Amino acid sequence: MARARIGDEPGAASVLAAVGGSTDRDTIATAVRYLLQLLAEEAPGNTVEVRVPPFGAVQAIEGPRHTRGTPPNVIEMDAATWLGIATGATEWSAALADGAVAASGSRADLAGHLPILRMRE
Repeated sequence: MARARIGDEPGAASVLAAVGGSTDRDTIATAVRYLLQLLAEEAPGNTVEVRVPPFGAVQAIEGPRHTRGTPPNVIEMDAATWLGIATGATEWSAALADGAVAASGSRADLAGHLPILRMRE
């Protein structure tokens, strides 16, 4: 069963609230899931699994498909890091260098797909 798509209006509103400092768990969860959804829509595929526990995970980026077990290309981070890199507030390379992002596999790189949703300054 596929997850229901988060609409652009409520999705963007939750991202704005979350990056603005909201600590409401539902708001953060919606913001994280919306940005993951946008990534999967803009970079469809099954080569890289992007995980933001406990809120969500998606498979994205074209290339070889895995079918069983742990995928060979995995990117994992916490919600604050994901919100930062997905909105352009944090550079992918900086988050990776700081250890805020765990990336394994030769194709586990989101640099060419970020930011997903740039917030107005």
